[in-house]
Amino acid sequence: MLRKRCLTPAGPPLILLVCHVITALDVPLDPKILEGLQQPPTLTHQSPKDYIVDPRENIVIQCEAKGKPTPSFSWTRNGTHFDIEKDARVTMKPNSGTLVIDITGGKVENYEGVYQCTVRNEHGTAVSNNIIIRQSRSPLWSKERVDPILIQEGNSLILECRPPAGLPPPIIFWMDNYFQRLTQSERVSQGLNGDLYFSNVKTEDTRNDYICYARFNHTQTIQQKQPISVKVLSMDAINETIAAFLNDTEFYSDSPAGERRPTFMIPKGQTSNKLVLRGHVLKLECIAEGLPTPEIQWRKESGELPSKRTFHENFQKTLKIIDVTEADAGLYRCVAKNSLGSIHHIINVTIMASPYWITEPKNLVLAPKETGVLICRANGIPDPSITWLMNGIPIENSPKDLSRKVDRDSIIFSDVQTGSSAVYQCNVSNEFGYLLANAFLNVLAEPPRILTPANQMYQVITNSRALLDCASFGSPIPKINWFKDDQTSILDGDPYVIHDNGTLEIHVAQKDNNGKYTCIAMNDLGKAENRVQLEVKDPTRIIKQPEYRVVQFAGKVIFECKVKHDPTFTPTIMWLKNNEELPDNERFIVGEDSLTIGEVTEIDEGTYTCIANTSLDKDSASVELTVYDRPDPSTDLELTDERERSIHLTWTPGFDHNSIIEKYIVEYEDGLHEPGVWHYLTEVPGTKSNAHLELSPHVLYSFRVVSMNEVGRSQPSSPSRQYQTAPAAPDENPSKVEGAGNEPDNLVITWETLTGIQSNGPGLQYKVHWKQKDVDDDWTSVTVANVSKYIVSGTQTFVPYEIKVQALNDLGIAPEPSTVVGYSGEDLPMAAPGNVRVRVENSTLAEVHWEPVSLKSVRGHQKGYKIYYWKEGSVFKQSRRHVEKKILTFSGDKTHGKLPGLDPFSLYKLNVRVFNGKGEGPPSPDEQFETPEGVPSAPAFLKILNPMLDFLTLEWGAPSHHNGLLTGYTLKYQPINSTHELGPLVKIIIPANETNWTLKNLNYSTRYKFYLHAQTSKGPGNIITEEAVTIMDEAMASRQVDIATQGWFIGLMCAIALLILVLLIFCFVKRNKGGKYPVKEKEDAHPDPEIQPMKDDDGTFGEYRSLESDTEDHKPLKGSRTPSNRTVKKEDSDDSLVDYGDGGDGQFNEDGSFIGQYSGKKEKETAEGNESSEAPSPVNAMNSFV
Repeated sequence: MLRKRCLTPAGPPLILLVCHVITALDVPLDPKILEGLQQPPTLTHQSPKDYIVDPRENIVIQCEAKGKPTPSFSWTRNGTHFDIEKDARVTMKPNSGTLVIDITGGKVENYEGVYQCTVRNEHGTAVSNNIIIRQSRSPLWSKERVDPILIQEGNSLILECRPPAGLPPPIIFWMDNYFQRLTQSERVSQGLNGDLYFSNVKTEDTRNDYICYARFNHTQTIQQKQPISVKVLSMDAINETIAAFLNDTEFYSDSPAGERRPTFMIPKGQTSNKLVLRGHVLKLECIAEGLPTPEIQWRKESGELPSKRTFHENFQKTLKIIDVTEADAGLYRCVAKNSLGSIHHIINVTIMASPYWITEPKNLVLAPKETGVLICRANGIPDPSITWLMNGIPIENSPKDLSRKVDRDSIIFSDVQTGSSAVYQCNVSNEFGYLLANAFLNVLAEPPRILTPANQMYQVITNSRALLDCASFGSPIPKINWFKDDQTSILDGDPYVIHDNGTLEIHVAQKDNNGKYTCIAMNDLGKAENRVQLEVKDPTRIIKQPEYRVVQFAGKVIFECKVKHDPTFTPTIMWLKNNEELPDNERFIVGEDSLTIGEVTEIDEGTYTCIANTSLDKDSASVELTVYDRPDPSTDLELTDERERSIHLTWTPGFDHNSIIEKYIVEYEDGLHEPGVWHYLTEVPGTKSNAHLELSPHVLYSFRVVSMNEVGRSQPSSPSRQYQTAPAAPDENPSKVEGAGNEPDNLVITWETLTGIQSNGPGLQYKVHWKQKDVDDDWTSVTVANVSKYIVSGTQTFVPYEIKVQALNDLGIAPEPSTVVGYSGEDLPMAAPGNVRVRVENSTLAEVHWEPVSLKSVRGHQKGYKIYYWKEGSVFKQSRRHVEKKILTFSGDKTHGKLPGLDPFSLYKLNVRVFNGKGEGPPSPDEQFETPEGVPSAPAFLKILNPMLDFLTLEWGAPSHHNGLLTGYTLKYQPINSTHELGPLVKIIIPANETNWTLKNLNYSTRYKFYLHAQTSKGPGNIITEEAVTIMDEAMASRQVDIATQGWFIGLMCAIALLILVLLIFCFVKRNKGGKYPVKEKEDAHPDPEIQPMKDDDGTFGEYRSLESDTEDHKPLKGSRTPSNRTVKKEDSDDSLVDYGDGGDGQFNEDGSFIGQYSGKKEKETAEGNESSEAPSPVNAMNSFV
C-alpha cells in the first residue's frame, strides 16, 4: 500500500516508531512480479507440533516453503543435525523439505523424537516449530478376574471400566453381548472416566453382560473388558439366596435399602478444583446416588452461565462450556436433590492460557534508507516470555546491525541498507506452550509497476460510487496521479478522491463522468501509467411492481413485474418464493414480465419477489399472496350444562383459510330413530364458538358443526359424544289430517305420522276420533299404531264427518287435537240436467243452455258439467261412417257453454251430463240442431289440358267441403309478359255442374295466369291458381310431332350425344396433361340457340320462358306454385291477386269481380328462384335445333 513519509525523522523514538509502523510495503502476490523479486524464505506449510502417527503407515513430516532464490532444507532431531543421507528409510520430497520415513519392516519407536525444519537462502533462514513425533498405542486390557455382583434393590452401584492407557486416550462406551448400547437415564449413566454409575439399582438391572469397550481411533481397534455380571435382589429373595452366594460373591449392603437423601458418587467431598486452558472445553461432572433418583442442577456462584456456549449433557450430570475464556473462571455449584433432601458440591475452576497472538509479526519490505518495525505481541496465563532470533540464531548472538534495535516485543529498523535482509523469529512461551513466528525484513529497490490490467472497462450505475483501480508496486512506494481524457490537470478534489492504494473514487457518478482515465505511478527510479475507461449506465428499476393478491383456492393469479433498464443491458428476471427458488411445478409459469400461478393451493401462500438483474445492479419488489378457501372443520366439540330439554355445545373453530367464517351450522343425528342421518338444528354467527341447543325428549343425540365462509361449507366436524334425553309425552299431534271415502259406504281418515324425534318416547300410537257432523252423537274412537290411515265402514253416502287424530305414547297423550271435516265416499250422480236448449250463432258456433241438477242428486262433490256432441252429417245427407263424439267440460256450477269449430251446413246432436269425483251422471235427452250454410273450400285441383295456338282447356275438381249448395264457379285469367307485368283481367261465370272449360281466342306463345273459386249463397270460397303458355303456331306443332317420330331424327340425336361424349373425354385428357381447352372461344363461335331471345311478332309482352328454359332471366310470379303434373292442390294455392299489384290495394268483391285498377308495373323478382314446374315443351326443344 502507499506509505506516508515521516515528517520528523529526528523526533522522539515513540513518534518514530508510529511513523515506521505505517510505512510497511506490501509485496503483491502477482506471480509475474514475485518471479523477479528477491525474497527471504517463508514457511508455507508444516506438520502440527504434536504429531501422533499410525504405526501401520509411513511417517510424513511436512515442511514447505518459498523464497527467491529457491531455498534449501535441513532437519534436526532431538536438537542435533538429522542426516537423512545416512538412513535409507528416510527421503525428502523434491523441491520440498517434507520427510517421508518408510517404516516397512522397521520400528516406529526408532523415529520418535523432536524434529525441526530449517529453510535457507542467501537472504535469510526460517525455522519450523518443534514437531514431536509419537507412535499411536492401543494396549490390550490386562487380564483380571471379574467377580459377579449381588446387590440389594435400591442401593447404588459403580461398575468400573479402567481401560488401558493409550495414545491418544480411547473412547469409552458400554454394550451387551449383542453389541447393543446399554440404555442410560437419569438413574444409570456413564461418567467422564468411563465408569457406569447406578444412582439406585432395580431388579430389571439384573444381567450378566455389562461390557466396557475402549475404541482407539488412530489404530482403528476396539478393546473389550471381561463381562460383568450383576444380580439385583429384592428383600423377599435375599434370605433365600444370601447363603448360596456368600462364599464366592461380593455382597453390597447387608441392611434394607430404603428411600434416602442424595449423596455424591463423584466428585468426593464438598469442594474440588478444576484447571482448564483458555479456548478449550470445560467439562464439570456431578453424579449422585439416592432414592428416589436425584436430579442435578448447575449454577455459577459469581455470575451467569454463558448461554450460547453452555450445554448440559448426560441427563444434566455434565456441564460443558466450549471456547473457554478467562471470564469463565470461578466457583460452580452442582446441586443434587430428591423428595427427601438435597446436597451440593462446589468446583473451583481455574483458567490458564498457553500463549496466543495479539499481534503476530508480518513480513516487512522496505526500500533502502527507509524505516520500519516488526511487532510480536502475545498474551497468556501466566504471562509468556518473548525471545527474538535472526536466521534461527538468538539475536544477541547474531552479527551487530546499527540499523536494528530490539525493544522487548518489537524490532525497530531505521536507515536500512540493501544487505539488511534477514528472517527474524519471535518465540513466545510459558509453562503451557509456545508460539513461534517467522517474519522477514526484505530491502528492495524497484521502479513502479502498474498491477491493474490495461484498458480495463469500468461500468457503474448513475448516482452510485465509481472506483477505478490503479494497483501498483515499487520501492520506494510510488505516488499515484489521475487524469481524465486529454486533460493535463490532476484530478483532485470534489467529486474525485484518490485513496492510498491508488484507487480513484467518484462519490456520485453521473453521465458526464463517462470517458477515459489515466493513472501514473512515479518514484525515484521511474514511472508507469495505465488507461481505463468508465461508462455510467442507467439504473435498473421495476416500474410496475407486483400487487398484493387474495386468490380463492384452485384459482389463478398473475403477478406483473415490468422493468426499465439501460438499453445496453438485457436484464434477467428471476422470481423467488420466500427467498428461495420457485417450486419445480408446471403450475408456475414465468413470462417475460409476469409470473402466473395456476390452480392455486395453500402451499402457494407466501412472499414472492421479482428480481431484475444486470451485470451491474439489480432491483427487486416483493408481494404477498394470500389464498382463501372454505374453512377447516371445527374440533374439540364439548357438551356442557346438560338438561332435560337443552344442552350447551362449544367447539374450537378450524382455520378460516383467510376468509372470515360467517356462521356455524349445528346438525344432529338421532341414534335411536335415524342413525346415520344428519338434520339441521340451528346456526350461530361466525363470531361465536358455542350454541345453546333446544332438545326433544327420547333422542340419542350426536352433534356436529359445519363452518361457512364466503367460499362455501367446510367438511363437518367429528361428531360430539352422544347425549340421550329422557322420554316424555308427545308435544304435538299428527298433521295433514283428512277424511275422504273411496267407496260410497266408507270414510278413509289419513294423517301424516310423527317422526321419531316427534314421538318423544316409546310406544307411539294414534287415537282416531270421528262423528257425523251436525248430528247429536258421541265421538267414536279407535287406537292404532304404525299406520297413517284408518277406514270407517258402513257410512252413508257422502255425508260430512268431524275428525281428529291424537298422538300418545307410553308416557302420556299429546294436547287436544284440532277438528277437521271430511266426507264419506261419493257415488255416481242420479239425475241429468234438464231443459237443454241450443242457440246457433253462426255456421261454426252454437251456445247450449241447461238447468242444473239438485245437489242431493249429485251424491258427491260437484265437479261440473260435460257436453257430448257429434256430427250426424250434412243437412241433405246423413253420414254412414263412424261418428266421433267430442266432449267439452265446464267446471263448477255453470249452466251454459259454447261449442266452437262446427262445420257449416251440418246436422249435430248433443247431450249434457253432470259429474263428481266418482264419475258422470246419466245424460240428458239428445238435442238436434243444424248449422247454416258457409263459403266452400277451394276446388280440389286445377289442370291445364292441350294448350294450343289460341285456345286451351281447364279441368278442375269440386271443393272437398261444399259447406252449402254450390251456385257456380268464377274463372278469371290474365296474360303475363316477359317482364312479369300483368295484362287485363278477364272474368267468366261457370255453372255449378261444370268441371272443365275451354278458353278460345287466346294469344299464341303467351303465358297466362288463371284464378278459380266456387261459391255458395253465402259467398265465394278459396281461390286456386295455375299458369300455362300457348304454343307458337300449328305448323311447328305438327312438325314437332312428325320429327319426334322419325328414325333419322333419333339417329341424329344419338350421334350428337356421342360427339359430345368424345369431346368431354378429350377435354378431360388435355386437362390432366396440363393443357388448356379453349372453351370460351368455342362458346363465342357457337352460341347456344336456347339462350337466344325469341322475338314476338307484335312485341307487346316479349317471350315469357319457363323455369326449364331460362332460370336466371325469366322467373315465375311471386308466390306461384305449379306442380310438375300441372295440378294445384288446395293447400298449395295460397296466391292472391294482391301479389301482382303494388302492395295490397287489389281485392275481390263477394261476387268475384276484381276491385282496383291494374297497376301495369313490373313485379319484383324473388330471390328464392322459380317455383313453377311447367314441363319443357317439345316445341322449345325443336327450336333449339332449327
